[in-house]
Amino acid sequence: MNSSTFLRSLLLAATLLGGVNLARGDSTEELMAKGDVEDQRLHAAEALKYYLPAEKSDPKNVRLLLRIARQYRHLMADASGNFEKLRLGNVALGYAQRAVALAPNDAEAHLSVAISYGKMLPIMGSKEQVAITPKIKSEVDQAIKLDPNNDLAWHVLGKWHRVLADVPALKRTLAPLIYGKLPKGTNEEACRCFDKAIELNPKRSMHYIELGRVYAQMGKKAEAKKMIEKGLAMPSVDKDDPEEKARGRETLEKLK
Repeated sequence: MNSSTFLRSLLLAATLLGGVNLARGDSTEELMAKGDVEDQRLHAAEALKYYLPAEKSDPKNVRLLLRIARQYRHLMADASGNFEKLRLGNVALGYAQRAVALAPNDAEAHLSVAISYGKMLPIMGSKEQVAITPKIKSEVDQAIKLDPNNDLAWHVLGKWHRVLADVPALKRTLAPLIYGKLPKGTNEEACRCFDKAIELNPKRSMHYIELGRVYAQMGKKAEAKKMIEKGLAMPSVDKDDPEEKARGRETLEKLK
């Protein structure tokens, strides 16, 4: 870990520990309510000032564990180095897995595990990528089974298919020989998943942008431009929206 990354981690720890004193005396419900205000503002470190003390008094609160996992994923997105991103991602994963252990029939818990794995996937080594890819599919399948109306679960499944459909043939051939069998995804199934996500929640820009990126993979330029441009024109609401829109603009450039 370089000195700047260490300093950021130290400052974050100090900020979060400071939150224990700040929040002392509040009930779990009051702490969660205050954390929710910061969560809605996408202020992850500030939200954790309330959520982490609440966890100490109620460590088996599944809704709280999932909130904490989300904040660490948000911090992961803002971290600059891959080492720190993976550290924060694993913290998020740990909270999500605790939630699943406590509530195995909770769709949001399984989805949180899938999202946490998915956030780490691009910055992992090839062996780790092959190992966790089927885990993402298993968790998101369970989330959809438990709650078929969860648009984010359909989005994650669509993204899983889009990424797997775009794996180069050589890597797919060599993967079983080196790391293990790599699952298969299809563009057609990705389209179906994103269409379902849009049907369930037409106000999320990321659904349109990812659908457009699938169309781009399929060589359907007109459809790709239409979907991506529609997503780009929508307001940014979710933490991932700016990054998603950047990927959408990158895809549009390649379509010119």
